[in-house]
Amino acid sequence: MQTSHASHEKIRNIREELLSANWYKLKKYSFDYLQHDGTWKEQQREAYDRGNGAVIMLYNKEKQTVILTRQFRMPTYVNSNPDGMLIEACAGLLDADNPEDCIRRETEEETGYRIHDLKKIYEAYMSPGSVTEILYFFIAEYEAEMKVNEGGGAADEQENIEVLEMPFEKAMAMTENGEIRDAKTIMLLQYLRLKNIL
Repeated sequence: MQTSHASHEKIRNIREELLSANWYKLKKYSFDYLQHDGTWKEQQREAYDRGNGAVIMLYNKEKQTVILTRQFRMPTYVNSNPDGMLIEACAGLLDADNPEDCIRRETEEETGYRIHDLKKIYEAYMSPGSVTEILYFFIAEYEAEMKVNEGGGAADEQENIEVLEMPFEKAMAMTENGEIRDAKTIMLLQYLRLKNIL
């Protein structure tokens, strides 16, 4: 079917086909692309649309610690992660929320901390070859008195999230030895280091 995507000088005749809507939406796009030699060539790509998301790194300057989570990730299990468990920064899909409201909600659900001040640092496409998602990145300081529950994720989402508080230097070392292999988490840890926050 014909779509209403914005025109682009190198792309024309965009057609989309819904391949699956079982969980999120997987679509196949067919389009004509202008080659360097001036000719048009038909191409096809698949794109997985799961919506946009937000992620946050909680840190404590006084204790030099960060809050991370650990949970089972099936895609990693089927691709060389022996137990499927992944250590990550707290994150979630926006759904109908703006990024700030989303990450406040996710932080409280997953980690148990009710944060006050947060700072957006950037946004990025995380896997632009196949996934449409833009991820909004945040950082925020946390203190013990901000903890309002045990976290672990929303009960109706079967998340089974383990909350981890660890020294920043240990987390950085884990990115180097392969214990932390999640891209968004590595990016946030490196941001804290580059900006001399911890």
